[in-house]
Amino acid sequence: MKRFQFIDKSTGGSVKNDLLSGITVALALVPEAVAFAFVAGVSPVVGLYGAFMMGIITAIFGGRPGMISGATGAMAVVMVHLVSEGNSLGGSDTAGLQFLFVTLILAGLIQVSAGVLRLGKFVRMIPHSVMMGFVNGLAIVIFLSQLGMFKSQGVWLSGSALFTMIGLVALTMGIMVGLPYLTKKVPAALTAIVVVSLLVVFGNLETETVRSFVVANGGTGIQAGFPSFKVPLIGFSIDNLLFILPYACILAAIGLIESLMTLNLIDELTDSHGSGNRECAAQGLGNIVNGFFGGMGGCAMIGQSIINIKSGGRGRLSGITAALALLGFILFGASYIEQVPIAALVGVMFMVVFGTFAWSSFQVWNKVPKSDVIVIVLVTALTVIFDLAIAVLAGVVVSSLVFAWENAKRIRARKHTDDHDVKHYEIYGPLFFGSIELFNSKFDVQNDPDEVVIDFKDSRIVDQSAIECVNKLTERYLKKGKNIHLRHLSSDCVKLIKKAEKICDVNVLEDPDYFVAIDNFRQSQMALSKG
Repeated sequence: MKRFQFIDKSTGGSVKNDLLSGITVALALVPEAVAFAFVAGVSPVVGLYGAFMMGIITAIFGGRPGMISGATGAMAVVMVHLVSEGNSLGGSDTAGLQFLFVTLILAGLIQVSAGVLRLGKFVRMIPHSVMMGFVNGLAIVIFLSQLGMFKSQGVWLSGSALFTMIGLVALTMGIMVGLPYLTKKVPAALTAIVVVSLLVVFGNLETETVRSFVVANGGTGIQAGFPSFKVPLIGFSIDNLLFILPYACILAAIGLIESLMTLNLIDELTDSHGSGNRECAAQGLGNIVNGFFGGMGGCAMIGQSIINIKSGGRGRLSGITAALALLGFILFGASYIEQVPIAALVGVMFMVVFGTFAWSSFQVWNKVPKSDVIVIVLVTALTVIFDLAIAVLAGVVVSSLVFAWENAKRIRARKHTDDHDVKHYEIYGPLFFGSIELFNSKFDVQNDPDEVVIDFKDSRIVDQSAIECVNKLTERYLKKGKNIHLRHLSSDCVKLIKKAEKICDVNVLEDPDYFVAIDNFRQSQMALSKG
């Protein structure tokens, strides 16, 4: 029997798959947008508008076809403080919403600037251990967010209501697992939602629906009109600017980090490649439009993105369909969508949790360095406890410190004195801020002869700390009336020394018969291009 695969990488993009997967995603976007709107302290309609506008703009202009954007919890938890403090600052219950819209415009401009300056490439510097911790933490967050659906009026379900909910969730998950064995012509997630919805409607089962969920959270329904253009109304002042600027930077950072890491994840799942810089610009444009048209903004949604590619969505049409279908639900299909059982959507999201979690992290537990295991656990925990930005930043910092420490221990020196009484130090390993202390310990300034050569054939001067280290070492030898020379520096290292000649007075010995590997490579490339 063929092994179950959550993501079928062999599935090629097609109009049918994109349309059906887009409709599936739209169904899952409704309760998510409503829930995140309440988290942010704004109206459900603001959340739905935000999901529509982010979805349509990033689907058309984004750098990752098939990736879904909308209102997200990571940004909502920041927005709730912004809205609350904005109400207090503006002196009314609507002032906070106006501050939110202005902040989204500023955050969008920051994100567009990141795309124009091509900063999206820096996501490649995020270690794989941080990526695994990110997806594990996000899977746990999605799972925990769904547990709240097992409440009614703030009270945990019990008795028959609980068993009905569990049964419908299990049925949804069972259809999603079993249907691909029978046919792959229709999305399993959409089929599961339709089957469970029909069962609830015609079976007269008492269970929570989208409408009852909205009403329970203070709403009256999900029907509304088209979003309209409005310039946010707040007074321009230095105080207001200083108030919104930190929030704009935080929202921009969270949105970009989550979007770019989701892009990387979707790249891995589909064996394809997206453009991080283009995605940065599209995310920014989406948030700017949200600020002027009354949406809560957002970023890429890992759960809905995985639902999309799981259902066969690969092209831009899937994201466009999801956004337009969501708008259609808001305008015309609210009465039908409100009948969808929450249990069906919870079941779909539980399957997303299953597909998102990096189960391979358990397999490599004893096969990777302990530092990587610590980073995975750290990022997972911080994602759950705090937020994505803090978790990723902490993971990158810890990974960088471990990398620096490991490389700092690799600096070595082989010593010998030739027939002319010249002391030679052959250096191995990179010389940078982390290795300078060990580097200095290799030299015996007091007892060395008058001529000393440091050979960097198997080493490299990396940074300003290394240059300063060489400068101070030179001063120590000069005070003793001895000369020091540098030999076999790569062209890049020579440039570093020359740039720092005012603070680093050394004699660079250049061997005319010696070329470092990179120089050989460049010369061969030039020869080939001329030929």
